[in-house]
Amino acid sequence: MGFSPSFSCSAMGALILGCLLLQASNSNAQLRPDFYFRTCPSVFSIIGDTIVDELRSDPRIAASILRLHFHDCFVRGCDASILLDNSTSFRTEKDAAPNANSVRGFNVIDRMKASLERACPRTVSCADMLTIASQISVLLSGGPWWPVPLGRRDSVEAFFDLANTALPSPFFTLAQLKAAFADVGLNRASDLVALSGDHTFGKAQCQFVTPRLYNFNGTNRPDPTLNPTYLTELRRLCPRNGNGTVLVDFDSVTPNAFDSQYYTNLRNGKGLIQSDQELFSTPGADTIPLVNQYSSSTFVFFRAFVEAMIRMGNLRPLTGTQGEIRQNCRVVNSRRIRVVENDDGVVSSI
Repeated sequence: MGFSPSFSCSAMGALILGCLLLQASNSNAQLRPDFYFRTCPSVFSIIGDTIVDELRSDPRIAASILRLHFHDCFVRGCDASILLDNSTSFRTEKDAAPNANSVRGFNVIDRMKASLERACPRTVSCADMLTIASQISVLLSGGPWWPVPLGRRDSVEAFFDLANTALPSPFFTLAQLKAAFADVGLNRASDLVALSGDHTFGKAQCQFVTPRLYNFNGTNRPDPTLNPTYLTELRRLCPRNGNGTVLVDFDSVTPNAFDSQYYTNLRNGKGLIQSDQELFSTPGADTIPLVNQYSSSTFVFFRAFVEAMIRMGNLRPLTGTQGEIRQNCRVVNSRRIRVVENDDGVVSSI
């Protein structure tokens, strides 16, 4: 199932809010699905309506939002640090190599946040908004619904250097992928395989595909795991010395649907980027049975994906008085400095 233009997010919001009190998440004691039940009951419908509107002109946006969430959570946790622009205090994560000219959807995030600020001023964090938007993007594309643990706050800084090292590369081997996931606390094989399933929709640039088509690991030959027919198709789309920014579907069969076709593609040697195909083509890997399971059962994949998304969404959250609730996701809130003198004549600023 893909996106339907007639989908009503107001109805979806009511359904989600109705379910929240019936669902419980014990993954993080400080986060809970009903966090905004009283303070911003329209949060789900506002976010969902924004995505539905954008999907009418940009079928990629659902996959792009999910990718933003992934790239946010892998860098010091799910704190919306990826949404911050450059400032005098830090360099934006948007400039980091894995993100530059690649991650997208920031204007949609801006519109989403502006709508939330009008309805519920200074209430919903950008981190929670991006987490909810990811879940709704999956749902609108035919994927599962799950109760999203909420209550995160926003980072007051970005982490450019960490973004350059923490995010998995499309050229990683399986061992490198496992290490990258384990470094952030996602140490189960099911975390890696299920979350890689976000490549069941969306697109990648030819620059991330071309090396395995013509000079895999410096061999001057294509990646031997590539299906020969698929290799021919990809070479047509991404010619040698061609435009590296040309976009290619991760899944050429159901490119805009969130389903289990991605895993069937891997079994057929049709993973688009090296790091995807490694899950199935690495000899003796413990990821191979999981690829087979998810290919054979969409239900099993969805269940594993939901569990992994909740685990990823709970990576190092800022809660309580940590961080802040940004009013504009691109910038840290302005600080008003007030000089205070106490009874002992000691001056401080707050």
